Amino acid sequence: MFPVEPAALLPFLIGVLLVEATPGPNMGYLAALSVSEGRRAGMKAVLGVTLGLSVYMIAAVIGVAQIVARLPLVYAILRWAGVAYLLYLAWQAWQEADETSPSASEDGFSAPFWRGFLANVLNPKAAVFYVSLLPTFISAERGQYWVQALIFGLLHIIISVLVHTTIVVGGAHAGGLLDDGVGKTRLRRIMALMIAAVALWLAWETRQG
Repeated sequence: MFPVEPAALLPFLIGVLLVEATPGPNMGYLAALSVSEGRRAGMKAVLGVTLGLSVYMIAAVIGVAQIVARLPLVYAILRWAGVAYLLYLAWQAWQEADETSPSASEDGFSAPFWRGFLANVLNPKAAVFYVSLLPTFISAERGQYWVQALIFGLLHIIISVLVHTTIVVGGAHAGGLLDDGVGKTRLRRIMALMIAAVALWLAWETRQG
């Protein structure tokens, strides 16, 4: 017997695509980073984002995500930490708008990677996804819960990588069309404001009660 319900695969893939296409922490940060520092830095951040998403997938497989989501204090700490971190990234992007060589690129692999990881692991939307959406596609008549959660989680990660890579390529292309003058400075500041807007949206969207 196939470990997951075959009829649930297409609806799940469509649902994941819609979730990933919705503006959020990952999209805002990856776009801003790619515009500012190019494709290479953006892809390093994609690896970090993917690792952060994998943490939530593993937490869902072993049941930790469900426990965390039902603890209001833990959820609130995660939520506001994510909002604060996004506002910090927005502030930093604004500060670096006038720099011809943003400081993050000087830190080699670690800075974009770990910023991407933190931006995702402090994203309560990811926890809500694995607690609220994923279980609706799991069938009790099929394989064990953890097996189905792992399969759906891997599909989610694959789609997220494709979407995030598209964002990075598009952002790097947009940044490459501009000189390091006024145009690029304005674009970086617009992206910084977009990250701040995403932070405020995240605070509103993930409120409980």
